[in-house]
Amino acid sequence: MKEYNALIQVCINNARKTNDEEVAIEEMSKAFRFFRLMREQGYELREQTYSPFLVYLIDMGMVEEFQLFCEVLKDENPSSVSRLGYYEMMLWLRVDNKEKIQDLCNSIAVNDGTDSSGLGENYLLAFCESDWKEGLLQLLEIVDITKLSSTESATSIFKSLGRLSLESYAEKFLSAFKTCDDEANNVTNFIASYTVSLPNLAVEDVILKFKDLHQKLEVSPSSSSYAKLIVYACDLLEVHSALKIVCEMCEAGLTLSTEVLNSILRSVEETCEYNLVHWIYSLISHYHLKPNCETFRCMINMCTRMKDFESAAKMLDDLEEMNLKPTSSMYNAIMAGYFREKNVDDALRVLECMKNAGVKPDSGTFNHLIGNSKTEEDITKYYEEMLSSCQPTKQTFVALVTAYAACGQLEKAKQVVLDPAIPPKSLNEIKCALLSTLASHGQLSDSIHIYEEIKESGNTLEPKAVISLIEGHIKSDGELDILFLLLKELTDPDYWVDGCSRIIMFCVENKHLSSAVDLIKQLNDKVQDNELLMEVLLDQVFSKIASSESTDLKFGLDLYWLIRKVLGIVPSRQCLDFLLTACANAKDLQNIRKIWKEYQLAGYPFNVLSYVRMYRALLVAEDYKSANFILKKIPKDDPDVRRVVKACQKTCNGRIALEKLTNNMNKKEKEEDLLD
Repeated sequence: MKEYNALIQVCINNARKTNDEEVAIEEMSKAFRFFRLMREQGYELREQTYSPFLVYLIDMGMVEEFQLFCEVLKDENPSSVSRLGYYEMMLWLRVDNKEKIQDLCNSIAVNDGTDSSGLGENYLLAFCESDWKEGLLQLLEIVDITKLSSTESATSIFKSLGRLSLESYAEKFLSAFKTCDDEANNVTNFIASYTVSLPNLAVEDVILKFKDLHQKLEVSPSSSSYAKLIVYACDLLEVHSALKIVCEMCEAGLTLSTEVLNSILRSVEETCEYNLVHWIYSLISHYHLKPNCETFRCMINMCTRMKDFESAAKMLDDLEEMNLKPTSSMYNAIMAGYFREKNVDDALRVLECMKNAGVKPDSGTFNHLIGNSKTEEDITKYYEEMLSSCQPTKQTFVALVTAYAACGQLEKAKQVVLDPAIPPKSLNEIKCALLSTLASHGQLSDSIHIYEEIKESGNTLEPKAVISLIEGHIKSDGELDILFLLLKELTDPDYWVDGCSRIIMFCVENKHLSSAVDLIKQLNDKVQDNELLMEVLLDQVFSKIASSESTDLKFGLDLYWLIRKVLGIVPSRQCLDFLLTACANAKDLQNIRKIWKEYQLAGYPFNVLSYVRMYRALLVAEDYKSANFILKKIPKDDPDVRRVVKACQKTCNGRIALEKLTNNMNKKEKEEDLLD
């Protein structure tokens, strides 16, 4: 049956991938033939077999095909009638046939038999799946949810009540379950399922609602309901909230499962708040929680990320107290930490400690050793030692490529991909690693050759390899056409943004004005919801213009006007600051005044820093009269500002000239805004 299920799934996957209707029909015909073969061989058509097929028909809105197949299933397996009701309701919801939906609901209202009860439950589950409020509320008035076939079904209903914010219904049914249910855990689990499904609430508010409902219903949270709350907080990376819940449940005498403990650690790793490992370890020790080897590996890894090798070593020593034995992955985490710090001696001492503790090095150990080898002899030694004790992995060959290149043995790095021990499914990834390595070492012609080889074989490039090629071409002042071609290879949005940003900076450095503007437009269209990203990129662009000797002022100004007027993008205040600096460096008084007006046109009010920057720019351009006017607008009460002003006067050698001009000015003359 398992093989038949797999074959049917292949047909469905092929049908989903194609845009050709005839191909999809042929794949469905194949799947149907497999169903027939199963029946002929006496296999029962169970839900795990027919479900993917029905879901595909529902997604495609294929009503007639769905009904025909359901008739076959009902004939072959009459006990499936109730469960098929779920799929039938999902079909009518998918095609938005309200008449059929109402007919099915009415059929439950007028019947009260066993079949009707099973159908009602499955119709309810379909409404929960789609969060169809009208149908859900109608059936909740008819079906007694305290008599459903499983707690999983009731849980689905409470989750939907949460997503739809139906609090009064949730409280009503929670009270009903409390009255009739012998299992108190069910009620607290339903509360957790409901509260974590509530939309648009901060984690703190969800926790508060969780507690309020328990108090109102006079039930105590269980370990499993607390666990749902903790996992919910972890999924949102609210690790501090999750740990507070752990403290609360442990104080109540409840036990945290190892699985939930590890989910907290994974969230900590994702947020990079590695310092929380000490809090977690103290909880484990104080409340006698039950960690496993993976728990310790995560904690040790976090300690090494903080360069706290002392705490990592202590955790290894504490393993025995918790009836655990050290593993190679724990030692590998410490070894990797030392290698990140370029501390080879201590990394090798970890290897000795590992052997002394009777822990056998695994492929991960040797991958670290090979990847950080400084000589060809060490690479060979560790690789041969590895082959005598364990099998090389994909990461091993990547480490070989990296290590040979670091030793200057680029030819040997190229030979790695010819190793017959490489699994065929890993070869493309290893070639991509070689491509990246060669590109980063300036071997562009060889890296392009591998790129073409990968394309000809019908494989796709790893995004990191494409970025390496782009960066390699940029460093060698490569052709813009090739850079555009490589950018098209990036289908992942994040990598595309990275590659596009790099090429934009290349265009700025090499004064490719039209290409820079075109790429900025493409990037802006792609990341419309991320204004911060565009702001950061444009700040980098104009920072480069202000600081680079090779980029002239005219290019920077032309780029600004095109971005501002043609693309309709308003660059940040910082972009104008950089442009003002560039104009000052060029002593271009006319453009200094133009950029000064741009602050107001862009809606940026002048502040102290704006006046100080303009003051310096006017001094550099030797417009002392205007500089004096600006000086009067700068507040003098801040000592730091006074120091900056004096530094500008000293640097620009304008102090004496400015004082002389000020003394000669007619005090009765009306001040006028010379900038206008």
